Amino acid sequence: MVESTARRVVLVTGASRGIGAETARQFGATGAHVLVNFREKRKRAETVVGEIVTTGGSASAIGADVSESDEVAAMAAEIQRSHGQLDVLVLNASGGLERDADPGYALRLNRDAQVDLAKAMLPLMPSGGRIVFVTSHQAHFIHEKSDVPAGYAPIAQSKRAGEDALRALIPEFRSRGVGFTVVSGDMIDGTIIVRLLERRDASSVASRRAAGPLPTVEDFAAAIVTAAESDDADGRTIYVGGADYLTPSAVGW
Repeated sequence: MVESTARRVVLVTGASRGIGAETARQFGATGAHVLVNFREKRKRAETVVGEIVTTGGSASAIGADVSESDEVAAMAAEIQRSHGQLDVLVLNASGGLERDADPGYALRLNRDAQVDLAKAMLPLMPSGGRIVFVTSHQAHFIHEKSDVPAGYAPIAQSKRAGEDALRALIPEFRSRGVGFTVVSGDMIDGTIIVRLLERRDASSVASRRAAGPLPTVEDFAAAIVTAAESDDADGRTIYVGGADYLTPSAVGW
């Protein structure tokens, strides 16, 4: 049975923890129905759902490994059955630093899966919908900057490839009236990526802290919500933190 579409329906991938979870909570506060995507940690996703509902919002957990096309297709079908449409797609899930990840995993997740998700969800999105791609300055500026931590370089390269692949789809998004925005952040204080880098390459984190205060998870999530609610031109990038990255040539891209 299709639920009422009086509320906007928002899907946040990788939303059982960190930036994704906080983004889901902030969307819940706007009155949207939030689909909290998880891969394996159902209990953790259901905790996020409970937090949203307890504060008066509307949410449900939806499981799918976004790197598996069949699971993405099943998730799209479930959204169609339960909600009839999808108003906002937040492409937050990413990875590649996992110790057991194979050499091609980062590219499959950070590029191929993002394109697969966008294409699978686009038919569900009405005119006025919006897709938001979440990335890092280290990835977004990888062609302009050389200070990417060595251990993070494969992830940064794959996320930039994902951003480029999604930008190539802007004409298709536009034909359906769906906007596309990128939200890029400096290292985000308190995230698992920063904790991993502090163990593997502490100097890279220290150098970013020396450049200025790192944005918080709450700051970054707020920018993602703002991106989804704005009418910015297709392909605009919203920057969070890292003022030293923002050269005149970078602003507006």
